[in-house]
Amino acid sequence: MASHAKSGLKAFTVPVSNPTAAQKPPAAPGNILYPRKRLLSQNLEINGVTRINAWVDSMRASSPTHLKSTPSLAEDQSSWMLHHPSALQMFEQIIDASKGKQIVMFLDYDGTLSPIVDDPDRAFMSDKMRVTVGNLAECFPTAIVSGRCRDKVYKFVRLAELYYAGSHGMDIKGPEKGSKHKKASESVLCQPASEFLPMIDEVYKQLVEKTKSTPGAMVENNKFCLSVHYRCVEEKKWSELAQQVKSVVKEYPKLRLTQGRKVLEIRPTIKWDKGKALEFLLESLGFANCTDVFPVYIGDDRTDEDAFKILRDRGQGFGILVSKFPKDTNASYSLQEPDEVMDFLQRLVDWKKLLQGNPEC
Repeated sequence: MASHAKSGLKAFTVPVSNPTAAQKPPAAPGNILYPRKRLLSQNLEINGVTRINAWVDSMRASSPTHLKSTPSLAEDQSSWMLHHPSALQMFEQIIDASKGKQIVMFLDYDGTLSPIVDDPDRAFMSDKMRVTVGNLAECFPTAIVSGRCRDKVYKFVRLAELYYAGSHGMDIKGPEKGSKHKKASESVLCQPASEFLPMIDEVYKQLVEKTKSTPGAMVENNKFCLSVHYRCVEEKKWSELAQQVKSVVKEYPKLRLTQGRKVLEIRPTIKWDKGKALEFLLESLGFANCTDVFPVYIGDDRTDEDAFKILRDRGQGFGILVSKFPKDTNASYSLQEPDEVMDFLQRLVDWKKLLQGNPEC
């Protein structure tokens, strides 16, 4: 990675991991993927081949609260938990795997640090969670990796000592102050999709105009990507909304359409995602090809799977999926909701303080 002496900013490159040099941590029991319809784990194509009703099926599947409690569902849940046990219940095993290594924390925001809410502009984290994350950053290098605009995530979190990766990792900035883990006098900045900004702004305006006839639809400009939220759209209108979005995006072959939890995402086609952001940040921290690093990534969304897969491929650290329902995932462990995430983070802080015999890490 090159450094610019005048600006103090690091130029970005995609770091090459060295999975053969790293020792794989103990796998969660079974450690297999939970099967699901193949359609639901793939990107939604915009070349006209995929039918709108298939889009709607996938949109419906992204809302697992539609599932009714049945004996088979309970059986699936139990089986899934065997392969992706609670990170709280397996805490001692996780700590054993991390001994002698530098833990580095990566956290999604929505659904991980804050609850999923109808209005994405009101996805506030609790004061208690903010204190917990602040304490975590005192003990370990900590990054927020979100699909949101980086500036918006920062306004939600308000902790200057963290690394922030917005727009699914396409907008990364290092701590502004107060981080003992920050390398001397070097700022971290990575914006691999800068050339797409005019196109993103253009598509944003078109989507706002196109979707205004669909009550409840909300288009969010995340700077280097766009989100079309349909959490407040009646289900009978989903097909109409999907068609509206498709009609705009199909005119821009350099953009791709993917799906998250009650949201359609429009992103540049560059090979960059949350997994690449994780690798960039590890390199920035000096852990690109180290065997003594233990990354932990916690997230709830389909876009977090890119980061989970990177960790599995590297054979270092692990992913934790935040979900109350069985999902196809590359994560090793699970937590059910943000409150459990907070409990897990606090246990990490308590363990670190006890280890060092110091009330402050």
